[in-house]
Amino acid sequence: MNDEFPTSGRLGGIDYGTVRVGVAISDWGQTLASPHVNYNRQQEAQDAKFFRNLAKAEELVGWVIGLPIHLRGDESQKSFEAREFGKWLHEQTGLPIAYVDERFSSAFAENLLNGAGLTSKQRKKRRDMLAAQIILTAYLESNRTTDLNQPLGDN
Repeated sequence: MNDEFPTSGRLGGIDYGTVRVGVAISDWGQTLASPHVNYNRQQEAQDAKFFRNLAKAEELVGWVIGLPIHLRGDESQKSFEAREFGKWLHEQTGLPIAYVDERFSSAFAENLLNGAGLTSKQRKKRRDMLAAQIILTAYLESNRTTDLNQPLGDN
């Protein structure tokens, strides 16, 4: 599903969970990612409606889904579940899917939120969408084709 993935247009980033899905959205130029929403999963029909509506409302051109990879580099049961979710999401929205290693994204999000001095309830409310932002940012940065030796403003 990764063939001919769009290089321009807005992308949705996904921090997959069986209970909650964190969502982030990129800008049109695919340079920045912003946390968007945490979606509490419901029944499949409601989930499908939510993601179809989100894709349409945000004019998304693709999805980037985080894969939980073991430290030694092999995939986990959660990776399999995330890939199954990706197939389902593709079927529901018709948009292409890309996967990215999400090791440490939730821990990194938690550390950022701890540093912000938020309460446990406030952190929980933001953690998954921040993890989705981290996942989407990792994808965007890994696919950036600009010359980093060129001065800013000369692109």
